[in-house]
Amino acid sequence: MDLPAYWDPLPTAHALAPSGREAPLVFAGRWAERNWRNVPGPFYGADTDCMELGRMEAPRHVAYDGEHEFVYRQPVDAEETRALVWAAQVETYSGYGRDGDEHWTPQAVRDWWRDRRRVREWAVAAGAEWAAYDADPRFFPHYHEAAVGHRDFVAHIDDGLEGYLRGYLFWLEQRRAPRGGEALPRL
Repeated sequence: MDLPAYWDPLPTAHALAPSGREAPLVFAGRWAERNWRNVPGPFYGADTDCMELGRMEAPRHVAYDGEHEFVYRQPVDAEETRALVWAAQVETYSGYGRDGDEHWTPQAVRDWWRDRRRVREWAVAAGAEWAAYDADPRFFPHYHEAAVGHRDFVAHIDDGLEGYLRGYLFWLEQRRAPRGGEALPRL
């Protein structure tokens, strides 16, 4: 299946988790508190709890740093968006945000990409540490699943993230998805 260069997940997210006085608080994360490991895009983990439940709902999108959850892969279709919204709904502090489009600039995305080696090195080291956890057998499955998330993050950085970010740059600059044949910006 060929995916578009960029697909806007926010209409789906707003339908699933509306905002306003009558809506339950789901996306209350503040940009200033976002985790530096979040990949650029509309969704991010900020001051989330340490219950680490997000991967149970959205394993292809959420990883842990030991204290907080963060978004390592942005959703590219309605099903993935639903999973990420569900992860945000089970997060007890409502620490996810969905206003990243209001804050990311093309230069900030390029800066994040330029610094991806630091993120990648962290994910490799964290994945190895979590995979080696052997202090309490009751927690093996949790730690080993978290390590899978770190390995998935590394794989996404190595293959797939660049194409997504180029489409996202186009979105930030044009506020629309690219049409067939339109060149995507360089990172």
